[in-house]
Amino acid sequence: MSKPHTLRAHRGQKLQGHVCVPGDKSISHRSLMFGALAIGRTRITGLLEGEDVINTARIVTQLGARATKIDDTWEVLGRGVGGLTQPDGDLDFGNSGTGARLMLGVVAGNSVSARFVGDESLSRRPMGRVLTPLQAMGLRVDKNRTTLPMMVHGTPDVLPFEYELPVPSAQVKSAVLIAGLHARGRTTVIEAEATRDHTERMLRYLGAKISVEERGDARAIHVEGDAELQGRDITVPGDPSSAAFLVAAAAITPDSDVTIENVLINPTRTGFYTTLCEMGANIEFLNEREAGGETIADIRVRSSELKGANVPAVRAPSMIDEYPVLAVVAAFADGDTVMNGLAELKVKESDRLAATSDGLQANGIAATVSGDTLTVHGMKNPPGGGRVATHLDHRIAMAFAVLGLAADRPVEVDDGAIIATSFPEFEPLMAKLGATIERIEST
Repeated sequence: MSKPHTLRAHRGQKLQGHVCVPGDKSISHRSLMFGALAIGRTRITGLLEGEDVINTARIVTQLGARATKIDDTWEVLGRGVGGLTQPDGDLDFGNSGTGARLMLGVVAGNSVSARFVGDESLSRRPMGRVLTPLQAMGLRVDKNRTTLPMMVHGTPDVLPFEYELPVPSAQVKSAVLIAGLHARGRTTVIEAEATRDHTERMLRYLGAKISVEERGDARAIHVEGDAELQGRDITVPGDPSSAAFLVAAAAITPDSDVTIENVLINPTRTGFYTTLCEMGANIEFLNEREAGGETIADIRVRSSELKGANVPAVRAPSMIDEYPVLAVVAAFADGDTVMNGLAELKVKESDRLAATSDGLQANGIAATVSGDTLTVHGMKNPPGGGRVATHLDHRIAMAFAVLGLAADRPVEVDDGAIIATSFPEFEPLMAKLGATIERIEST
């Protein structure tokens, strides 16, 4: 990670232009992992080269599936399902909860032992929710640890399993389905609320037998074991969670007109955009098309007069990473915005619910937390002028940098270096659109 530095975002001129955001983080992680489990060569274009994904590339290489960059394309030489090899040294995930949790599912079905480690933030985050089903399928964990660092032991004899998710979680669902690739029989995950389905789409694209069954109001996702995946070409579309920061900035900055090209608009990822439209944002989805099993489009957003909204809890899985920047947008709306069902925010890179509320209040914006609900009292012209503690959370850093672009006074975030974990191009892209974000190096 780069040296810690403060960011100070200033209110400036309108934002204008056409840009592309980096590749989707969720799809980037999966393309590397699933390429490692496939037979043959997987070529990946558009891979996000943030620190989290580069750590995943390094780890699949440690497990015997060499991942290398050749010109603008990444290649993974797959080992096949169950074919990964004993790593030399710790598997270091840095700040990536997605990388660690999905890789537990990968390791579960291989005859390897591995020590999972991460940075200070990741080492505080709970892994028990994903370990519970994986241990039932045969994964062993030394000392029954539920946080990193932890030593885990996979097995070639994974048990097929049916698991009902106690709370919506694409990471838990994905880890179980990945482990199920190695089982002798069918593994099923039942979810009461739809979560990100990138795992199902990509595994099907690579040849896994995936089916979905409606069970009343729930969905059962099945994967057949003893799977054989075939390496294929994968194009990673632009990350809608990264695009959200640019969209938010354009919506709240007067006279702005910004288009973000080639963005993933998978319906399990567009809750933020649905909510902004309900708030009155001027958003268009242009040139909608298909690529590699996913839907992409160009998103045009213009500055908008916004009103408060009530965001239902059922929408949370489709926008869980966007709540901090939605809270910033809500500060510029007329009336209250009420965001429900945010329990998952408490176990992200930081306690994002508390960090978001604290950051708003530090900038003169009234916000209240009650249980799992955040209410932002919109004021159209937030004062700003505060300093925000990021708590090693990249999305908190970017969200409050966006606040400073339209608040009356500049906003500081205490560490902009953490942004490199997911969106290393954030500062130059914002500058290209006309934003003024000052970097203040630590002394």
